[in-house]
Amino acid sequence: MKKIVILAVIVVQGILFANCGTKNNSKEKTKMEDITMNNGNDNTIYFAGGCFWGTEYFFQQVRGVDSTAVGYANGNIADPTYHQVTTGATGFAETVKVIYDPNVVELGLLIDLYFKTIDPTSLNKQGNDRGTQYRTGIYYTNDAQKELIEQKIAELAIGYSSKIVIEVEPIKNFYTAEEYHQDYLDKNPGGYCHIEPGLFKMAREANPEKPAPVYKKADKETLKKMLTPLQYEVTQNAATERPFANAYDDEFRAGIYVDITTGEPLFVSSDKFDSGCGWPSFSKPISDKLVDEISDNTLGMRRTEVRSKTGDAHLGHVFNDGPADKGGLRYCINSASLKFIPLEEMKAKGYGDYIKLVDTKK
Repeated sequence: MKKIVILAVIVVQGILFANCGTKNNSKEKTKMEDITMNNGNDNTIYFAGGCFWGTEYFFQQVRGVDSTAVGYANGNIADPTYHQVTTGATGFAETVKVIYDPNVVELGLLIDLYFKTIDPTSLNKQGNDRGTQYRTGIYYTNDAQKELIEQKIAELAIGYSSKIVIEVEPIKNFYTAEEYHQDYLDKNPGGYCHIEPGLFKMAREANPEKPAPVYKKADKETLKKMLTPLQYEVTQNAATERPFANAYDDEFRAGIYVDITTGEPLFVSSDKFDSGCGWPSFSKPISDKLVDEISDNTLGMRRTEVRSKTGDAHLGHVFNDGPADKGGLRYCINSASLKFIPLEEMKAKGYGDYIKLVDTKK
């Protein structure tokens, strides 16, 4: 009989401790992070989805997530410890800070994936975990994020008859949790996790890398049909357009310049400057691998011609009289050889990977 009682105690203990955060080290310290609201920083978001061990590991699988940290968000005391948070009296929620590259993964997709990991109608309860510290919530850093989150929750609510109880609030404070909580499932592969294992595979496959675009040179007849006479003469016969009377000499909006014949990216607005020569001037191409530089001794001058490598289109010439602080070069390029894509259209037209090269403050 005694053996049965002892066994029962062991089983009960196993049930009690089969949840998030069974280990506690009061000597470890949490750290409060600086929070700046409405700063236009769209690459940080905070997700509370029950035990933060599994939620962190889930987001680490998504391509485009640069870093994560587990911690305690939106509580009412300073420097909370894990033990204090588990009492449920501090107002903190176990939360994962997610820093992502918006050029690689959209916030909307991250929110949709988060929904897969929780029961959005369960109040203060996810998996085996109970308490306000395990509530669901998305904490934003600016109004644009708030608008998108509310839109996504409204769409989610259509599929449920019960009330959605996901908290949507600005991030007020965030303390990184003790070190043993960080990357917990990497350190403890067999550790407790309230998220079904198959969802990790789904996260890895949710944002697959897109195949690199293939740029090809068209034949002469095709080019004659797709280009204006001036564009054809400049790109195919090395003609030169008139200075100060071309499309992009005075164009200084943020964006990217691509080869008019192939669509391949060549220059970005961040490297464009006003040289006063009458043609678009750049301090450098996006990559030296995109252009060929060829000796040009025509017209009794010794110059260096610049041609697009893939399209073999004449672009212009490069000179050594550019700004010293930008490398000293001036790529003097015909507008007729280029097509300008404004920053706000880059993603939709397939140039999203280049947005990070564009200096929006310039």
